[in-house]
This record gives sequence, structure tokens and C-alpha cells, in this order.
Amino acid sequence: MNQNEVQSHSLFVGYLLWIFGFLGAHRFYYGKQISGTIYFFTLGLLLIGWIVDLFLIPGMNEQADIRFQRGKIDFNVSWLLLTFLGFFGIHRMYMGKWITGLIYLCTGGLLGLGYIYDFWTLNDQISLINGSET
Repeated sequence: MNQNEVQSHSLFVGYLLWIFGFLGAHRFYYGKQISGTIYFFTLGLLLIGWIVDLFLIPGMNEQADIRFQRGKIDFNVSWLLLTFLGFFGIHRMYMGKWITGLIYLCTGGLLGLGYIYDFWTLNDQISLINGSET
């Protein structure tokens, strides 16, 4: 990828989420929901897959940059907000979804189910918002 091209996903954020990768955070970030869910329930395939992913992240980052639509909503900010403040809906407010953000704030991310839903769908939600501005 050319250095001048704007990337949708960041290696730094990917590795930061990899630290919590035994819960699948980095895999969800790169749009790999099924393996992210498997990592979540198996603690990163008993930490073995987690260690292997240390070397796979650059490839996952390139694939995500090709797959997802860049725009006014930053993937990196959204994912960091979801990962660390998702139960409070801050990521939804950042994306302009104020009503659901306030609902998440009052209900703990709809009792955690909305939080999990957003791990599965956040990349697509951001791509839709970013694609609608063009």
C-alpha cells in the first residue's frame, strides 16, 4: 500500500487490541467476527492462536484497509471507544447515533447484548456511514 493512501485501520490499534486478543478484540477490529467469537470463548484458542496472531496482524490490517470504506468516522477511534467504553455507548455517540448511544448509557449497552452486537457489526456500520457521505 502506498504511504500516501489513507488507511481505514491502524497497525498500532491492531496491536493494542491484540493485547486483549485472547478475548478476540483484534479479530473483531479487522472484521473477522467468527474467529473473534471463537477466540472470545476459547481465550484465544488457549492463547496459542493469540500468539500466532502477533505475526498475522499486518496481513489482517492490509485486508481491512481494502475491505472497509474510509471517511469522516474514524475506525480506530470508534473501535477504541467500543472496546473500552462500549457499555456506555460513547462509540455510538461518536458515530452520530445519539439516541442509541443514550440508550446504551442508561442500560449498560443493553445489558451487554448491544455491546456484543457492535463488536460483530461496527466495521459495517462505519462503512455505511462513510459511504453515505460520498
